[in-house]
Amino acid sequence: MKKWAIVAAAFLMLLTGCSEKKSVEKPKENGKVVDHVTGQEEEHQEPAYSYPLTGKKSEEKTDGRAVAVMINNHPKARPQSGLNKADLIYEILAEGDVTRFLAVFQSEMPVNIGPVRSARDYYIELAKGLKALFIAHGYSPEAKKMLESNYIDNINGIAYDGTLFKRSTSRKAPHNSYITYENVLKGVELKNYSMDETPPSFHFLTEEQQTALTGSEAKIIKVTYSKRGTSNSTYEFDPSLGKYKRFSGGELTIDLDSKEPVLLDNIFIIEAEHKVIDSEGRREIDLATGGKAYLFQMGKVNEITWENKEGRIIPVKDGNEVPLVPGKTWVNVVPRLSESVSFDGQ
Repeated sequence: MKKWAIVAAAFLMLLTGCSEKKSVEKPKENGKVVDHVTGQEEEHQEPAYSYPLTGKKSEEKTDGRAVAVMINNHPKARPQSGLNKADLIYEILAEGDVTRFLAVFQSEMPVNIGPVRSARDYYIELAKGLKALFIAHGYSPEAKKMLESNYIDNINGIAYDGTLFKRSTSRKAPHNSYITYENVLKGVELKNYSMDETPPSFHFLTEEQQTALTGSEAKIIKVTYSKRGTSNSTYEFDPSLGKYKRFSGGELTIDLDSKEPVLLDNIFIIEAEHKVIDSEGRREIDLATGGKAYLFQMGKVNEITWENKEGRIIPVKDGNEVPLVPGKTWVNVVPRLSESVSFDGQ
């Protein structure tokens, strides 16, 4: 009898444990949290804040100024440092067939950034539209006028080479100038700048909208800047990650220091008029008028247009801003979509 009493007691304890477990588990039904014991719905609290350039949610405040850095994309400058932390990257031709990046950081900051390269006026305009602090090492004649007139808050390696900007011994100039985020903040203090001005926010898709996203198949994208291929790149969609990986010269775009790949949620490619304006091959690029564009998201593509909205390049369809997938965005500016962009399913 004593043996059966022990078994019965153990069975009752098991039942009690299951009952308690049921009261703790609160699965979602139709997006709402339901307590299956009480049958009552509980409010699902979304994080109160979201980052303006990525749309990612956060429990903490997401305000604060963006930092926009000119990054070298010469083959001798690869792999770069910090690109994997950028919220937004613009890639545009400088001289010849070599592109440069404007890497914009706001939601997270890398320890080390570079190689830092010289400014061009159209990159300055893009940084201005985001109310960003602009970082470069050197400048074109037009960019120099803009920076020296305080058109935008900026820190330049010409003035701080060897102090805020450090030279790597593993690479040769002009592919070896780097700045740490710690030194960015030191420069801000030296120049008495504020880091309080938050960039304007882009529009972002909800989870439901992401699930319902439509478009033509585009799992592999090729961007061609020249026949020589110096700055040509390929994006490949990884279904397991739900993100695009970027390749340049056949090599995966990674961070020099951490070896982490650059993973992208939106590839936004726009067509803009390019015009060579001097013997050095410098360009004037029309980032004001708007025009044709492709937007690649979740392995799909839609043909849309782009507009300049108070200095920001935004995707547009039928007069409305097209929402981005929350996450990181890469913007390629090309002279002709038809000559520069191809993708599977085209």
